[in-house]
Amino acid sequence: MIRPPQLVPGDTIALVSPAKAIEVTHIEFAKKYFENQGFKVLVGSNASNEYRYFSGTDSDRASDLQWAVDHPDVKAIICNRGGYGAIRLFDLVNWANLLREPKWILGFSDITNFHCLGLRLGIESAHSTMPLNFRENSKESLESILNVLSGKPNEYRWKANPSNKPGTATGNVVGGNLSILYSLLGTPYSPNYENAILFIEDIGEQVYHLDRMLWAFRLAGVFDRIAALIVGGMTDMKDTATPTEWTVEELILEHANYRSFPIAFDAPVGHISDNRAFICGRSATFTVTENENSFLQ
Repeated sequence: MIRPPQLVPGDTIALVSPAKAIEVTHIEFAKKYFENQGFKVLVGSNASNEYRYFSGTDSDRASDLQWAVDHPDVKAIICNRGGYGAIRLFDLVNWANLLREPKWILGFSDITNFHCLGLRLGIESAHSTMPLNFRENSKESLESILNVLSGKPNEYRWKANPSNKPGTATGNVVGGNLSILYSLLGTPYSPNYENAILFIEDIGEQVYHLDRMLWAFRLAGVFDRIAALIVGGMTDMKDTATPTEWTVEELILEHANYRSFPIAFDAPVGHISDNRAFICGRSATFTVTENENSFLQ
């Protein structure tokens, strides 16, 4: 995997909106935050546009992304929010300059599409919180972004869940939003899950749909190939009027039955305030014990 260069104060960050529309106040807050850390910040010309659901037309959003990819001074591209729309830009952007001069792409949720694209290109990227959420984010989640950009390691520890499966694994990290990973199964952009540490998160899904997605992963052989599973926020899961009564833990353990890899729930990643950065494509060490979980990357 290609590792984009680390940033130093004075380097330039670009803020773009490749998916759902976003209020300009969120962008302004993030711009000020990074400027206070010593970075220069450029904002895409269409970043606060609105076109139907999106932050501008496909052409507008692709133009901003292309501008950020091609800009000689930009060292990191931070996506302002998710929602939906990133997949629509895959074929509209020429990614060649990203290979010539790699730069960080950061974001989560729908931006998982770009992390999978990065894995396909062989370039590391960071699954992290985004400007839409900066005001509500924990100090640790924002610091984890700065660590990624500056080349410092991140180490996370969180309390054990009774449903965890203890163990230790080392492997390349892949993952992100489960619905996006599910949508990419069978495509050239589905990650290589062989001996990988897979992390997943999601929001607002029906519990039965979670089961459907896990069945797809199971039948595709994903659970036969991964080295570990990290489960982050499964936020605002909904059950049906006639309830399934499934819990997230119950479903995941059912699909991971007879597998020996470690599993940890409640990880600090996802649609939660403490949403910390995970570098897609980089090796990490993950340990699950009866009392604590640790992730070092």
